[in-house]
Amino acid sequence: MANAQYAKMSANTVDCEHGPQNARMPISLKKTELFNGRDYSWMQFNRRVLEEAEDATNPLLERVKFLAITASNLDEYVEIRQAGLMQRIEDGYREPGYDGLRPAESLAVLTAEIHRFVASQYKCWSNQLLPELRRQGIRLLAWNELSEEAAEFARGYFQREVDPLLTPISIDPAHPFPRVINKALCLALLLRPKRRSSGPRVLGVVTVPRALPRFVRLPASNGHDDYLLLQNLIEQHLGGMYRGYAVLASTSFRVTRNSNLYVEEEEARSLLETIRVELHNRRKGDAVRLEIESDADPEIVERLRVNFELDEDQIFRGEGLVNLSRLLFLYNDIHRPDLKFQPFTPRPLVLGRNSAGIFDELRRRDILLHHPYDSYDPVVEFVQQGARDPAVVTIKQTLYRTSHDSPMFQAMTEAGASKEATVVVELMARFDEASNIRWARSMEDAGAQVFHGVVGLKTHCKLALLVRHDEDGVTRRYCHLGTGNYNPETARFYTDLSLLTSDPQIAERVHMVFNYLTAHAELDDYSPLLVAPLTMAENFLRLIRREQEHALAGRPAHIVAKMNSLLEPSIIQALYQASQAGVEIDLIVRGLSTLRPGVKGLSERIRVRSIVGRLLEHSRIFHFANGGNDEIYLGSADWMPRNLFERSEVVFPVRDPAAMARIHNEILPAYLADTVKARIQQPDGNYIRASKLRKNAPPFCAQDFLIRLAEGKTDLNAIPAQTGEQAGKSPRRRTAR
Repeated sequence: MANAQYAKMSANTVDCEHGPQNARMPISLKKTELFNGRDYSWMQFNRRVLEEAEDATNPLLERVKFLAITASNLDEYVEIRQAGLMQRIEDGYREPGYDGLRPAESLAVLTAEIHRFVASQYKCWSNQLLPELRRQGIRLLAWNELSEEAAEFARGYFQREVDPLLTPISIDPAHPFPRVINKALCLALLLRPKRRSSGPRVLGVVTVPRALPRFVRLPASNGHDDYLLLQNLIEQHLGGMYRGYAVLASTSFRVTRNSNLYVEEEEARSLLETIRVELHNRRKGDAVRLEIESDADPEIVERLRVNFELDEDQIFRGEGLVNLSRLLFLYNDIHRPDLKFQPFTPRPLVLGRNSAGIFDELRRRDILLHHPYDSYDPVVEFVQQGARDPAVVTIKQTLYRTSHDSPMFQAMTEAGASKEATVVVELMARFDEASNIRWARSMEDAGAQVFHGVVGLKTHCKLALLVRHDEDGVTRRYCHLGTGNYNPETARFYTDLSLLTSDPQIAERVHMVFNYLTAHAELDDYSPLLVAPLTMAENFLRLIRREQEHALAGRPAHIVAKMNSLLEPSIIQALYQASQAGVEIDLIVRGLSTLRPGVKGLSERIRVRSIVGRLLEHSRIFHFANGGNDEIYLGSADWMPRNLFERSEVVFPVRDPAAMARIHNEILPAYLADTVKARIQQPDGNYIRASKLRKNAPPFCAQDFLIRLAEGKTDLNAIPAQTGEQAGKSPRRRTAR
């Protein structure tokens, strides 16, 4: 049904002359004039993260962390998106995307942009961060810089911890090239047999152990934090590993393989078995990238290129440190509060004086939590209390990604022994499948019913449902609905929203969603919930078009939408049409956005901003002015094809007046007023810092403001007044009734 719905909607998304009633595109535009390129948009996003690494106003170790994040982002992008483009080309796909580029053209543009980006990464590391780290007493030393004491320590560390884990290999007819693990750091050596000095040179390969830190901490020296790269330590001992050979040259390298996950459910005995097979097959992916030191011997580079069957443009050279994502180790290992963001304590939930507990409180009001400014503990405690409270008879929860020692997993395992416990575990959460399989087995063994959602759809919605026999004799449902994963670890630095409620209508529909996930029992209408892939896309289009009708009738019409990514063509074109009808539209999109804002005659009333700062913006908020009768929705879905048509998602309304007032008066106005971490998207897809566009505006950082607000150090009056130049008409201030 999802694919059929997508095909039906997409069939009408290119011809812009035929929009909904009373809103006609004045001109017929080509795809390339309607949409920016997806790959270019993603690279723009990662550049915004890199800007945080380059920004000297950020604490030094935070800048190192941002650089590591850009490398980790790029890893996943190369092994998924770039690899996917290569697969499409090999499979014969030639249809152009919405940016007008065919897969081969997209791949060429993308590869060139990645090379430019990698050069910027190493420039940031070598020219900015590495020298500044040394000035701060954090030194990454070469072997010849070690004191005798440090060198002696390093040799001992090698003998005790490193050497037992190494397997040196020389490549010859009896020893074929080893299967290099995806993204594993390796050393390549050019060797010459000592007994046959005129004989052919041999290639050697040593895999750097993943079990050990990439940075070896050395004994303290004059208060310095000194480190030696693990691969440099191994290089110093290569002669002992290759006795009988002369080591002519050596270098570090790393291969990235195709990790794009294809699942053929019809041919699999079960989804669980499919994922297990895919985990095995993933190690056999084709190489798509070779990272290597910039001064590597040309013969080594060529031998590796030929072995991995790579083109020259798939080789990426870096200055000394292969795999910048490992820099995250330094951030975690070095205890220098002066070089990190000042920590803050999330605001605890305070129940009303007359409430006997969380369930009593929820019978009186809904609870809206804005993480990490509000503590995530109430969400954990809600599930734990549901597992332990004898009055709770049924507990259901979805789990997508969570921490390896998750209290959610432990609570649901405990609940399996004494209650009707149902868990929908997402096995297809990319890169988390192995741990999710273990959780599923453990919970089943404890007595919980474990399901894997609807075949072919990722279960991405964030739902927990408790059924409780309350003290007054009434059986009620209590729910948690969220925008983020049930992960207490990421809740400390992801911004997300949680709604705890006993609203009977919402709770009943959450129950129906679980029936859909466990029995594929579909409803025609899940109102007031928007459920993908069943009703969400058409309802979002309806809400956008309703704003359009309000604008045409002269009533208040404004859309503010906050999300991770904006890619769905039918949504984008509906926004274009609404803009032309007079609707003011403010989009807060952290990552990808293929919409072209500010184009005359197309999107003049649309503004797109991205906020990249110390916290990862992850919440999804959808505000519709609705002619003066505001509606706000929260949820797990972005405006992307995969969220609307290929996943099980839930978007839910905020009905409690106090909760609505908080979003109206605090959250959305703060994001729209940001002039420090906000970048404004231009029609061509480039982004410009808001501070450069409004040079005379006072600096205002939404995340810093929300932290101070949670700590009680400021109030709502600190949010600057909005201007049309800045963000259009801001959400109207409202009070809790």
